[in-house]
Amino acid sequence: MMPNQTQEDALSYVRVRVWASAAAFLILFFFNLLISWTIVREPRLRGHARFVLVLQLLVSASVYFALCFAFHLQLYLGAHLPPASCATLVTALTTSACSILLTITAMALDRYAAICFPLRYGYASRGAWPWLLGAFTWLLAAVIPLCLYQKVHTEASKSCGRNTLKGGEVHKILLISACTLLILYSYARILWEGRRLGVLNRRNRAACRTIALHGTQLAVYILPNFVNFALHVLRNNKSLSDAAKERFAVMAFVFFSLAQCIAPVVYGLRKEELLEQVGHRFPRLNCKLKSLLEWTVRAVHPHRRQQRERRMTSETLLSREISQTTV
Repeated sequence: MMPNQTQEDALSYVRVRVWASAAAFLILFFFNLLISWTIVREPRLRGHARFVLVLQLLVSASVYFALCFAFHLQLYLGAHLPPASCATLVTALTTSACSILLTITAMALDRYAAICFPLRYGYASRGAWPWLLGAFTWLLAAVIPLCLYQKVHTEASKSCGRNTLKGGEVHKILLISACTLLILYSYARILWEGRRLGVLNRRNRAACRTIALHGTQLAVYILPNFVNFALHVLRNNKSLSDAAKERFAVMAFVFFSLAQCIAPVVYGLRKEELLEQVGHRFPRLNCKLKSLLEWTVRAVHPHRRQQRERRMTSETLLSREISQTTV
């Protein structure tokens, strides 16, 4: 009875992963079409590094969730993929995950260069080099998966299950740790530069909110790796049973999948130039997108809307007084 119950639980966990990855892919794919089409069609946006990196992140995340859905679907249906097909699927899945990690690292370094070296950044952030950086990111992201291809192929010859995803933990943790250190260093320098210039104070919270938004965007992609590694360590130390470890892993997968599909959309649309161009090209969705962004702002800063309304009222009254005085 216990083996049957365990097998049913494992199948239900796979079903949850299928639905979570499918929902994340559909949400992200829809907004990816809107944002990517706008960036590609607008010369002012497609020639700037920060918008190209947003497009790169959206594409990488869409590919990742599509492959993640395909992997868990074949596992749920019990499809017996050939070892070569399974190894190719796992390699592509790992490559897209590494591309996401390298892209958000490049985004942090891009913000660091823009704030700490504005004169050099203005010249170097435009032209074809952001697109070349995206291509280089994909090539670099494929290094670890290709090095592990033979091991994955050997494991896939037994079964195309989750064991094929468990190879190269040390290499993955080293890559994640290196990228995390670069990201932390970049934002530490940004904070230090802001303190030095006096733009991070109680009266100017816009910079703090921007850094917090960037940090949240990065955290939802990095934290799942450390959560899974912590669960793996606890299981090996017999501090956590297999059932509990799998249960927590599924809960983390669902939560972070939804967060990962929403984070780049909110992050990209909060850029005023991009939101304006999306509104021009898709006018029927403009009001809904603004409502979505205002909802996210109210969820994080519930008093900001009231402060914004007060500020706009004071600016309106001040402009009227000025116009009356000039007349």
